[in-house]
Amino acid sequence: MRFRYLVVAIWIAAVVLTAGLPSLSSEINNNNSQFLSSSAPSQRAATLAAPVLGSIAKNSQVSIVAARGSGTIDAADQAALARLAAAVRKVPKVESVRELGVSADGQAVSLQVRAALNQADISGQKKLIEDLEGALAEAHAPSGMTLRLAGQVATNVANQKSSQRTGNKTQAYTFLFIIVLLLLIFRSLLAPLITLIPAGISLLVSMRVIGELGAHGLKISEITELLLIILLLGAGTDYGLFLVFRTREELRRGLDGKAAVQRALVRVGESITASAGTVIIALLTLLLASFGIYRYLGVPLAIGVAVILLSGLTLLPALLAIFGKAAFWPTRVQAGEIKEGAWGRVAASLVARPVLTLVSGMLVFAALAVAALGYHSSGFGGAAGAPKGTQAAQGNALVAKHFPESSSNPANLVFRYPRSVFTDPRQVAAAQSALMASGQFKSLLGPLAPNGTRLAPADYQRLHALLGEPRRLPLVRPSDVSVPVGEYNAYRASAAFVGGGGHTIQFEAALKAGGQQSTAAMSATPKIREVVTHAARRSGARESGVAGEAAALYDVSETSNKDIVNIIPVAIVAIGLLLALVLRSAIAPLYLIVSVAFSYLAALGVATLIFVDIGGEPGLTFILPFLMFIFLLALGEDYNILVMTRIREEARSRPLRDAVIRAVGRTGTTVTSAGVVLAGTFGVLALAAGSSASGSQVRAVGAGLAIGILMDTFIVRTLLVPATVALLGRWNWWPSKMSREQDHQPAKPPPVGVGD
Repeated sequence: MRFRYLVVAIWIAAVVLTAGLPSLSSEINNNNSQFLSSSAPSQRAATLAAPVLGSIAKNSQVSIVAARGSGTIDAADQAALARLAAAVRKVPKVESVRELGVSADGQAVSLQVRAALNQADISGQKKLIEDLEGALAEAHAPSGMTLRLAGQVATNVANQKSSQRTGNKTQAYTFLFIIVLLLLIFRSLLAPLITLIPAGISLLVSMRVIGELGAHGLKISEITELLLIILLLGAGTDYGLFLVFRTREELRRGLDGKAAVQRALVRVGESITASAGTVIIALLTLLLASFGIYRYLGVPLAIGVAVILLSGLTLLPALLAIFGKAAFWPTRVQAGEIKEGAWGRVAASLVARPVLTLVSGMLVFAALAVAALGYHSSGFGGAAGAPKGTQAAQGNALVAKHFPESSSNPANLVFRYPRSVFTDPRQVAAAQSALMASGQFKSLLGPLAPNGTRLAPADYQRLHALLGEPRRLPLVRPSDVSVPVGEYNAYRASAAFVGGGGHTIQFEAALKAGGQQSTAAMSATPKIREVVTHAARRSGARESGVAGEAAALYDVSETSNKDIVNIIPVAIVAIGLLLALVLRSAIAPLYLIVSVAFSYLAALGVATLIFVDIGGEPGLTFILPFLMFIFLLALGEDYNILVMTRIREEARSRPLRDAVIRAVGRTGTTVTSAGVVLAGTFGVLALAAGSSASGSQVRAVGAGLAIGILMDTFIVRTLLVPATVALLGRWNWWPSKMSREQDHQPAKPPPVGVGD
């Protein structure tokens, strides 16, 4: 109170000082396979493929497609491509530029650019794509020729820009939603702004700090940015509501502005701190996760919640002290009798029949939870392609048109042989035959079928003897070479499938199950791995593996399921201990956590009904159950703490059932308002997800969390928990001193009327 103006100045300075740090959105990685550990089978396969595809840790590859609308590539085009390749080699970080080959229709050429960039270096890849786009623009392609970037890196960068726009949209919509809702709640002009300003400032500071950590190695996914926006604005507004509502209550008791703020902070400061503490503890348990998205999700969100807690305990009280009663203008806050209102009547009814309330609520939750039996998971692979209208989308379309058997995002089937395939290509033929016989693939490109033209093993061996290694050949067949053009182009194109002196090869496969980011392709991964292992034995390969996005997503899903089993018990125990300390009880944390489990299963059931049974989705993203439990456990306990600490406060001077009625009456509006704000912000996430890189999967996360929070707000915290407290009586506080005290004599019944 004494240094309120200095406190405001310090927070303004924090915003100014962090403005020069990198933005969070510039560090987003939309390739979720990058969050796997190096021991995952798909990552081991990618390492095995390094002689062909380059190292994940050292190299990023971008494709350039040059295509004619009509006619075939001629001498002028070839000269232009040579100039382009020379210009691209001068781009920073570019190590090499190779012409992979001419398409079977003769109308397009594919070039491969390899850069010295870790595939997790998002800002570096963004700069690379910008530089390459600039080089294409300055290349002065011949009339009728189109030059476009294609491939996974170009797609990821395009989606990263899309994610930035989605994040900005989510942030703007969330601010607008909260402002409108707070205007309705407070019927005041200043109170909504005073409540929201600390959350907004905390978001600005947190995003810059986390962006700086991202620039120094912290991996940040799109879901991290979206959840940070929603969590800080939603939870920050909730903590603000806790304090602002209590301040208004103290003003109605007759205190002046500063005294009301001071008393309110003393009363609810513990609740706010404990509430933020439960969220921080739940988030930090994610550090135990094997899956990088979870592990790297915990620290950024915990930082954000810590900042919002600090602003809630300093900046918000300072603003309230500065404005005093004027914060609630034009509503007049006058001293007088405080009525319990509608929630007081509800509480009086439920404590009179606590058993009926509990049984009814549990039956409703059980019925909804039955629908969760229909849950099955789908992937979370990011965008299926680049946003429409981008260079990456146009480049990928050219790949699909002129290299129809190729793919900008294939499955990579990798084999390593003890003998070079240049001298014994029969190994490749045996592997190719075994793979095609499995019936799992729509198309298969490899050393003997690199661009649609097939080569027999004997022809491949002959061409190697005549021409040497394919990666050393010029794009256009020299005039003194008598090999037919079709054979020459096919052999030269095989360079994209052979490396390590001919000991490592790969096949690019299109799965019959579906595209690499489909749930069907992810689910088919165990069978594909069996097929590849069989082909390796048939062809004499020493090592083999399956790389690509579907295999990575399968490993992500398996890792995620293990994390659920390992982390959730730790989170439950950690939050249970914190609740025991805050409530001075060993009994209350037990039923409070059980209540979260009930609402969690019911919310998962409702989400399954909406998205799978009714919406026809192939499944719910596998991260939804995990995130729902962690967030509902953490955020749900926020309201538990507020209600239970108020019940304990009132029970010191009145009978427990009267204390429940008074506490629910006084906090009911706060809890429901806070719950609607938080659920609404997750609802905004669901609505804004349509243009995000992860589409319906982010929508399911937002909707699932919104459903769970609404159930917590209107059923668990305001009905079931108070009924349980009334039923257990003094055992709620065991083994603290309150559990051994006799219930107080009945106090004068609290006034019941229409309240705020």
